[in-house]
Amino acid sequence: MGGSPLANPGATRALLEAYGLATKHSLGQNFLVSNHVIEKIMGLAELGRQDRVLEVGPGIGTLTLALLAEAGRVVSIEMDRELEPVLSAHAAAHPSFSYLMGDALRVTPEEVAAAAGGEPDVLVANLPYNVAATVILRYLQEVPTLRRLVVMVQAEVADRICAAPGNRTYGAYTAKLALLGRVTGRFEVGPGNFMPPPHVDSAVVRIDRLGDRLPSGSYERVAAVIDAAFAQRRKTIRNSMSASGFSRDALDAAFAACGIAPTCRAETLAPADFALLASALSQRQE
Repeated sequence: MGGSPLANPGATRALLEAYGLATKHSLGQNFLVSNHVIEKIMGLAELGRQDRVLEVGPGIGTLTLALLAEAGRVVSIEMDRELEPVLSAHAAAHPSFSYLMGDALRVTPEEVAAAAGGEPDVLVANLPYNVAATVILRYLQEVPTLRRLVVMVQAEVADRICAAPGNRTYGAYTAKLALLGRVTGRFEVGPGNFMPPPHVDSAVVRIDRLGDRLPSGSYERVAAVIDAAFAQRRKTIRNSMSASGFSRDALDAAFAACGIAPTCRAETLAPADFALLASALSQRQE
């Protein structure tokens, strides 16, 4: 499994100096300098020449170069304009690489597809930690061709992604994500694998998209139920959802139909329970 020629402190430092660059803490820039970690990421990604890969936050292209060695096409989204000369040099050297300068939360799926020569199949990224959770959920929702995500995130975000019902880290985000994908791999990454070392621990998580388990157009409805259920998570689910505008009568009928105790708390319910509850509430409104 190949690594990256930039995944060591000397090569990273030399490239930064060559382009007159410095890390920006405001953008969460901590450059990965471990080929061991790169190789483990690539192992989880399981890329082939048929794959179009989307990368968010390529930085100086350390992971990008490893992706290019195995995928058919890579398109990266980078927010820091000062890194464009580096990415431009990579694009000149690798015809299968393209990039978009901008905010990954504002770039449209159509722009990504145009840059990649088609819709991406896999997202592999060392994500900017301040937007990582939002990026994961947004791209799972809005890019249905993505069958797999392999992402490095802050360890506590990985805990939320991987949490099971009843766990204190299980919340609205976990339940909404679990409607779309399931975690199939994880490994930890310590601060010493970066330059400069961050003040937090990291983890790489693989998420595989689930098949269509929800009726078309119902994800938003289920997500709204999840948000209402967790809005006041110390309250019972009945009280939390009624405080968010749901009718108590409709709730009681839906709870009875689903076999859900109105006195339970949201964190005890599985994602499938929220889907059932949303369906029952929808039927009450029809």
